[in-house]
Amino acid sequence: MTVVALHESFATAELHPQLRWFCEPARWSIVPARRCLRVETEGGTDYWQKTHYGFSADNGHFLFAECNGDFIATTLVAFQGVHQYDQAGLMVRISPSCWLKTSVEYEPHGPSRLGAVVTNAGYSDWSTQDIPSDVGQMWLRIRREESDYFVEASRDGASWSQLRVAHLHEDRAGAAVACGPYACSPKAAGFAAEFAFLTVAAGRIAAE
Repeated sequence: MTVVALHESFATAELHPQLRWFCEPARWSIVPARRCLRVETEGGTDYWQKTHYGFSADNGHFLFAECNGDFIATTLVAFQGVHQYDQAGLMVRISPSCWLKTSVEYEPHGPSRLGAVVTNAGYSDWSTQDIPSDVGQMWLRIRREESDYFVEASRDGASWSQLRVAHLHEDRAGAAVACGPYACSPKAAGFAAEFAFLTVAAGRIAAE
């Protein structure tokens, strides 16, 4: 099943029927009183393919819907990092060798990182910018236009900054892709991320 419009506010105990897990975490819950999805990551989870570090990891916790056509996916994630590389954000996935993610990634000694990883042909690249480690939440947005993706972030949900424009080589314009929030902890368990909502809207954003 494909979907071009979805809004999950996490206001009830049941997930939207079009959402499902890839590498479901052992500990997750919907907290209706706070209107959020809480994901407690397992250690040794990550998404990365080969480049520089030489390893492949494809086992992060990813809650997704199948989304087709042009769309705009948005979430607000709150987090407090525990271990280096704890991360949470949004992901678009076509296959283990072709995907992108955007997230805040925790660094315990110095600024954390806001950025995007794009993986094509089984190799990942990583673009980042520093943010203060005490930043506790971030709005993230991925826009799909044919086979191209615009990755954006906001501190307030109103003013957006572009992080990346990328092409996914396995994408076939208009075909369904998996899209939704993700979280992982490459080092160790103990990190929790809370997603306030997930919206996937059909269409494009007018030039801003």
